[in-house]
Amino acid sequence: MSRLSRFEHYRFIGARDTMRVYDSDDPDQFEDLQRRVTEDDLVGRKLVQAFAPDTVDEARNRGFKPVRGARRRTQG
Repeated sequence: MSRLSRFEHYRFIGARDTMRVYDSDDPDQFEDLQRRVTEDDLVGRKLVQAFAPDTVDEARNRGFKPVRGARRRTQG
């Protein structure tokens, strides 16, 4: 199981620019989150949020919506 650096102890990570929460235990969502963190500099721009308690319900309480599936880039 992989987790983001500095957020190793959290399963649910929110992106504050889109108000979406990613499940780090879902490989597709985690891949999408890692790509966004790198390409969009979410950590450097302070747009990453963890939740306590570390649940999707807590993320929803703070206005985040779960990601339904990872966005896939088309190869071609």
